[in-house]
This record gives sequence, C-alpha cells and structure tokens, in this order.
Amino acid sequence: MRIATAAFIAAGLLTAGVFSLACGADQPPPQVMDELVVTGERTGPGMWHVHRGTAQLWILGSMSPLPKGITWRSKQVEQVLDSANQVLVQKPFEIGIARILWLLITEHGVLMVRGGKRLKDVLPADLHARFAVQRAKYTQDTDKWERFRPLIAAAFLQQAAFHQAGLSTRLDLGAAIRILAKKHRVRVEEIKIAGVGDVLEALKTMPPATENTCVAASLVTIESDLRRLVDRAQAWASGNVERIAKLREPAEVDACRAALDAGVGASELIARMRRTWIDTMEKYMQNGAVTVAVVNMDMLLEPGGLLDELRAKRYEIDAP
Repeated sequence: MRIATAAFIAAGLLTAGVFSLACGADQPPPQVMDELVVTGERTGPGMWHVHRGTAQLWILGSMSPLPKGITWRSKQVEQVLDSANQVLVQKPFEIGIARILWLLITEHGVLMVRGGKRLKDVLPADLHARFAVQRAKYTQDTDKWERFRPLIAAAFLQQAAFHQAGLSTRLDLGAAIRILAKKHRVRVEEIKIAGVGDVLEALKTMPPATENTCVAASLVTIESDLRRLVDRAQAWASGNVERIAKLREPAEVDACRAALDAGVGASELIARMRRTWIDTMEKYMQNGAVTVAVVNMDMLLEPGGLLDELRAKRYEIDAP
C-alpha cells in the first residue's frame, strides 16, 4: 500500500514548511490554525490500537488538506481519552510575518530565483507552460510568483487552487484533540519534529532535478487531483481506511517522494521525523501508560512507515 499524497511529499513537514513560507511571504498568516468541527454525525477517523503487555497506544491518523467545514465524530476518541494518561500531538509549524520578512532578507537565495532571473528562466519550458496555464485560472497577474524559486512558486499556486476548491492545509486536527484532552483533563505533549531552519536546509541541498520533479507533482495535483483529495478527506472523516487505500496518488507525486527520499537534506529530515515519533511512542509505551497520538495518516500507512516499524518491534496492532 502506498499513499504518499501531496501532503506527505516531504513527510508532511517539508511541504508544510514550504506552504508556511510561501503563504506568509504573500500575506500575513492567520493568528491561529483553523479548527475542525467535532460532531456526532459520522463514524469518524479510525484509530489504530498498538499494544504489548500493559502498554497501550492509540493512534489517530491526521490528513491534509481537508475540506473547510468538514466534521468528524469524537465518540471513540473521547472513550479512549477517559483512560488516557497523555496525548501526543505534533507542534504546529507556524511562522510569524516578522520572521518571514527576515527570512526574505537573510535567505533570499533560498526562497527566490537567483541572479536576477525569473521562474521562466529556471523552470523547464513545458513545466512553466503548465504553470502559466494554471496560474491564469487562479490569478489575473501573469507575472505572479515569477521571482520565487520553482518549489515556492508551486506552493503558492497549489495553495490558491486548494483555496478555490474549498480545501485547507490549515485545518488542525491537533487543535481539536487538544480541546478534547482539556475536557477530559488529559496532559498534552507537543512533539517538535523540526523547524524553519530544518526546512531551509533541506531546500538548500535540494537538486534542481528533484525540485522540478516535485513541481510536476504539484501541477498534476492542481490539474487533475483535487477531486481525489476531497474524496479522500471524506473517507477519512467516515473512518474508511480501505477507501483511502484505493484512492491512489498520481505517479508524479510518488516520483517526487522517491526523489526526496534519494536526496540528502530532505531524506534526513524525513528520517528524523519518523525516528522522533517512534522514540516518543516507545518511551511512553515502556512506562505502561495509555497514550493517544495524532500522526500523519500517510506516515502511518506507507511501506516501511510507522506502523510497519512498530510491527517490526513486535508490537501488536489492531487496525480500525
């Protein structure tokens, strides 16, 4: 099963970081992440039960992007929280406008096209032509984003497409779980995976060929994959993991992920993200505690992902 969607092209963090940098450079980001509406109308996203002896870990798979206003049921989550000792959520990747402006000055060469060139000068002609066609659908400015490097420009464009399709990368499942944890008086621990500096380092070491491969993936997402992302999100909200597995990503997205895995900076970032989650989960399971973790769905399900790693460590896993 391979479900490396655009949201997980770079293990979630690299893409989220690029989106944060891109959106922030274009306009000030909201002060808080959008929150999901908790309701009793749906079955709800599935939870994996990981256990060995007295150790118990319940994993709730998160997803991005999600349709704005999407609802999910909290019944199973609340039942688990009744006996939980702690909740693990990823620390939100947020960046203020002051930091963004500083980065545009100090890291100009990482975010922008160098040497006075423009996007059309560094992006292969066929990719730029496709970029221009999609740009015309979402903005009337024919030069918009031409000064940004390809991956940043593609992030701008993809965010604009998501917005028009009613999709959001800012819907924060972690925020909803924090509210529920507070209601049940359960301690919340934020897991810091990496920061802006790590994303910038990955961008600095990314070869042009890899960047172009990932731009192609973003363009395919914009051109023909938005409907699948909506369907996938609805399946997530209904707890239909089997349906999610059948909604396969375009080959270009898989190629982007493979290119990132083969590189130095992005590959190291991805590996660190996985290792941080595994180490943290095991730390609490070794204490015999009941833990709830909110983790990216693709990171859980991909071959060699977190669920496979936990199985290799001889933990028993009950699927949703």
